[in-house]
Amino acid sequence: MNRWAPLNPHALPRLLQWCGRRRHRGATQRWWGGSRPRRSLTAVVATGMLLTATVVGCGGQREGAGSDTGGEVTCQLERTTRITIATGNATGVYYAIGGALADQITNAEGSRLRATAAETGASVQNIQQVVAGEYQVAFSLADTAADAVNGEGAFDEPQPIEALARIYTNYTHVIVRADSGIESVADMAGARVSTGSPNSGTEVIANRLLQAAGLDPASDLSAQRLDLTSSVDALRDGTIDALFWSGGLPTPGITDLFTTAGDQVRFIDITPLLPELQEINPVYEEGEIAAEVYGTDADVPTIVVPNLLVVRDDLDANVACIVTRTLFESQPELAEVNSAAEDISLQTARATDPVPLHRGAVVALDELGAPDA
Repeated sequence: MNRWAPLNPHALPRLLQWCGRRRHRGATQRWWGGSRPRRSLTAVVATGMLLTATVVGCGGQREGAGSDTGGEVTCQLERTTRITIATGNATGVYYAIGGALADQITNAEGSRLRATAAETGASVQNIQQVVAGEYQVAFSLADTAADAVNGEGAFDEPQPIEALARIYTNYTHVIVRADSGIESVADMAGARVSTGSPNSGTEVIANRLLQAAGLDPASDLSAQRLDLTSSVDALRDGTIDALFWSGGLPTPGITDLFTTAGDQVRFIDITPLLPELQEINPVYEEGEIAAEVYGTDADVPTIVVPNLLVVRDDLDANVACIVTRTLFESQPELAEVNSAAEDISLQTARATDPVPLHRGAVVALDELGAPDA
């Protein structure tokens, strides 16, 4: 394709508007060239002057993150670089913290890294699309990431991913209609149950819990693969009997459910199934959702799993270093957006096994003084 092509003067303002900005749900609208088009350029077009335009994928001043060259990691970029962070459902914690992290990366003093956050189906989909090059950074449950590097579960072969850090913990929420008669996961036989978005970490855990309880998710219940917003609406309306959700505390969508329909829904205890899940992956642990989180009558025992930030193993090491450093340096600001980020700590940052740390992340964590795992 010829890089130089005559441009219809009347189309240029619209083209500049289309090329100049990119919209991501949950992210601030940003101009690819770093500043808005100058009025003088539009004025020139209005006078009918002959112009030509360089066509390089819209916004040639900014480029996507390159591959790792194996050189020294300086945690600096020579050019303005754009990345996208894969998060999760719009009313979940991945989405809230991912958007805040993108803003912190972009707005850091002297930053040449421009980040946006994208709403996704979460863990499995995130990893698939990071591997495909559609996203550069992704949130993932640690059990899903472990499946990816081992070529297990939803992954037919080992995936080329590495971790930037362990971040906060996800709590498994299993909530039922108060009048459903469901007291355990085994009681979901024949029920209408949301197992989470397709290809999400929630769906992975939901199916493992159902199987541990002796149920086949495909035949023993009416499984609904709904995102969190749809799950909450359906449970509140009574069109499903139960939902699974894996998320940080508090998850905005679950807060909304208990605020608007707290007398119609309740948690169930899933911890009796923990031994079966630990046989699959020792990353599963017992935890507790404190009563004050959602205004329940008592603390709720549950199963927890940590989250990781993951990237392709060949991501530019300086990009990996900058994202990792910003994650921890901006932790107080992230916690203001959602308190789950209070658990982001250098003390546990390297605990990503069996997912190896990216070499750019290692440099950042060394500089930040993170202890060995």
